[in-house]
Amino acid sequence: MNELRFEMSPQERTARALEADRLNKQLFNGKTPVKDLGKDEFLTLLLAQLSHQDPTAPMEDREFISQMAQLNTLQQMTSMANDFSRLAELFTQSEAASSLGKSVELNEGDKVVQGTVKAVSRGGKPEILVNGTYYPWEEVTKVFEE
Repeated sequence: MNELRFEMSPQERTARALEADRLNKQLFNGKTPVKDLGKDEFLTLLLAQLSHQDPTAPMEDREFISQMAQLNTLQQMTSMANDFSRLAELFTQSEAASSLGKSVELNEGDKVVQGTVKAVSRGGKPEILVNGTYYPWEEVTKVFEE
């Protein structure tokens, strides 16, 4: 059996790579490509697929239902990720608030600071007031019982 082989010369490979780079720049118009598809990108791709399908061979019902199920799963996973982020923030806020009135040890650069927590600020990244200065909660290394 004769095998048909096609190999590009280094010049042809370079020309193809430059052409692909030019087309990518034209298509993305300075936008950075995303590594993960979100629901907006998924819907854009699905709509493009539906609008450019061959009318003599439309998308199978099973394919369409499968893609819609994938979209639903993606939406639920995004919602869960947002919920977990909010839950983590609440745990951090609660942990910081429970340190009120207790002695703590924290790192401020190379220096270790010790003192009693006099106030706690609320928010996604709570801060505690120790020795007249607010410090981010994530800098606390130890909490001592009073």
